[in-house]
Amino acid sequence: MQPDVLGWPVPAALALAIAVALAWDARFGEPPPRLHPVVGMGRVLAALGRWVAPRADEAQRPRRDFAAGALAWTLGAVAVVALAGGAQALLSGTPWWAQGLALGVLLKPLLAWRMLRDEVAAVEAALAQGLEPGRAQVARLVSRDVQALDEAGVRQAALSTLAENLNDSVVAPLFWFALAGLPGAALYRWANTADAMWGYSGVRGGRDWTWAGRWAARADDALSWLPARLTAGLLLAASGRGVRWRALRAQARRTPSPNGGWPMGALALRLGVRLVKPGVYALHEDGRLPQRADTARALAWCGRVVAGCGALLVAGLAALEVFGRPS
Repeated sequence: MQPDVLGWPVPAALALAIAVALAWDARFGEPPPRLHPVVGMGRVLAALGRWVAPRADEAQRPRRDFAAGALAWTLGAVAVVALAGGAQALLSGTPWWAQGLALGVLLKPLLAWRMLRDEVAAVEAALAQGLEPGRAQVARLVSRDVQALDEAGVRQAALSTLAENLNDSVVAPLFWFALAGLPGAALYRWANTADAMWGYSGVRGGRDWTWAGRWAARADDALSWLPARLTAGLLLAASGRGVRWRALRAQARRTPSPNGGWPMGALALRLGVRLVKPGVYALHEDGRLPQRADTARALAWCGRVVAGCGALLVAGLAALEVFGRPS
């Protein structure tokens, strides 16, 4: 196999990288925080946020705040893409299999299935000890107020974040990596992290994000649009029972996010449960309250989605290597 034009990794290298990243994630999980690129992105965003967003007691300046948020986001995105592209370019002179192995190691921190699975499973284990431990554990995963949640509410919060982050932390990074290499995956994680930290309509952390975080929220919406629907489709396939796409679309429209409702709605319909965030959304309202067994089923299905997504992308890239490139 010869290197692609301009040193871009050949499809076989990208395919191998996806397999390596998923295997590394399953075996070792997350790297230490000091070495984690997403943690680094969060630190940069926190520092920029003090410049971008006005304090809650300051007067709003919509144009200035929006422009500052958009400029800071764009500068950070350019830096992230440049660093990822530079790392990828350094590997261009190596054999395709060496590129694949190295890119897989670099891709791994940009996805996080094992951590997501373990954190959601820990919520169920904590609930077995009592409601307060369950609330404390789910508070690690969600931004909502957990103190008023009963046992079913804790499970609803855990299942909702499982479905949404299945896209944000696994499917979308893999999708963008397959499409645009390491820079694509890094750009997506920058956008998703920025949305998590800046994408609020109102006050958070003593600062007003109504306008300052709007660009970050819209950028994440755009980059997540197709992967979220892919995640929902994979969830529908993973459990082996039929649900009409029209019914899923109707549930997805019930959330403020144009994307989060797709995987959450798919999981709610598949499990036959209702997933509610009071005052924000109610999915599959005719469903029953989730039980302990639903968490185990959801985790098993999501595990199949991760494996299936990886297999599809690897197969697609391998086919492109065999049939899509001149010999």
